[in-house]
Amino acid sequence: MNSYRHYTFIDRLCLGVDQAVRALTDTVKTTGAAYPGKKIAEQPLSSEQRKHSAALMRINHAGEICAQALYHGQGVVSRSQDVQEKMRQAAVEEGDHLAWCRQRLDELGSHPSYLNPFWYAGSFCIGMVAGMIGDKWSLGFVAETERQVIKHLKGHLHSLPADDQRSYKILEQMESDEARHRDEAIALGAKELPKMIKQGMGLASKIMVKSAYWI
Repeated sequence: MNSYRHYTFIDRLCLGVDQAVRALTDTVKTTGAAYPGKKIAEQPLSSEQRKHSAALMRINHAGEICAQALYHGQGVVSRSQDVQEKMRQAAVEEGDHLAWCRQRLDELGSHPSYLNPFWYAGSFCIGMVAGMIGDKWSLGFVAETERQVIKHLKGHLHSLPADDQRSYKILEQMESDEARHRDEAIALGAKELPKMIKQGMGLASKIMVKSAYWI
């Protein structure tokens, strides 16, 4: 399937359900990009370092669940074939990040956030609302989301234990990809979101980060 352009709204909604199940069961579609930490030797970590690294990767995994949902929700209601295709492709590329974060969580002996279904449902609704308002605003949500994700990733890169180079390499590649998605959304005509909406997104993000670190 290369795009949604030959599908009705009901078809896309059904596909959205399939995408949700895939995202929440770690069977999401990916580009098949190589795992960034593959060639990085695993270094010994203390119990506390391992827990902290796992908590940060759990936050990033939850963030990727939100990104999947946002793209899926926008893709369902978008009126532009170009934007539908952009959302589909971005979701697949973000699927790489989701898979990488889950693999790293497994390596660290930890688990994804138990609240992921909640994060997905909320982000999917936000994506649908953004898409119904208009494609330029929808792209604005993508651009702002990526800006905030990049900010979190930069913080995590500084917070990771120095010996956890596998996680570092994953987050470094994710940061690069998120910056590209932000720039692509802007190039497609993303509108700058009002300050109040940006602040609301930031508050929701903080709640997710605090919760996912522990749960």
